[in-house]
Amino acid sequence: MKRNNLNILLVVLLIIMAAGARIINARLHMPNFAPLAAISLFSGFIIKDKRGLAFLVPIFGQLFADLYFQFFTAIPGFYDFAGQLCNYAGLVAATVLGTRMVAKPVNALAYTFGASTLFFIISNFGYYLGGWNTYSFAGLIKSYADGIPFFKYTIAGDMAGGVLLFGSYFLATQAFAKKTQQASI
Repeated sequence: MKRNNLNILLVVLLIIMAAGARIINARLHMPNFAPLAAISLFSGFIIKDKRGLAFLVPIFGQLFADLYFQFFTAIPGFYDFAGQLCNYAGLVAATVLGTRMVAKPVNALAYTFGASTLFFIISNFGYYLGGWNTYSFAGLIKSYADGIPFFKYTIAGDMAGGVLLFGSYFLATQAFAKKTQQASI
């Protein structure tokens, strides 16, 4: 299969995974457990030759889930503009982080934690911009404090997703390298 076709297939699968994770997560009532930052990070890491495609993963994954929530559930898919924009920006930032990642299993864990943290910082700033806690320094601090209970779920979901995605990638890479090495002997 050509590399471009493989990239497109990978993007489609990751978008479905991102949207599906959000939808399933909402049905399970586990706030922020969906591994969206991990999927975004992996997308930036794995889709090297077509970076634009890598950025479609978090944008379309989030958008398709938002559309589903808006039109097929009682959960609002679209809410305050600043908060939503920051959520999308946080996922795009995780993708950027993935484009800078060096392929090592230990790096995958550290970068996944970094992607979760980056998403937390950016998305909670959007919560602040929505004016929920007043536009003051105390309101900014409260916006981040309000997000702390959700952060543990974000980290847990991203770590689980990161281990699954990167673990599968590293195992497949090793298996392919062994098969290639055996074929050349």
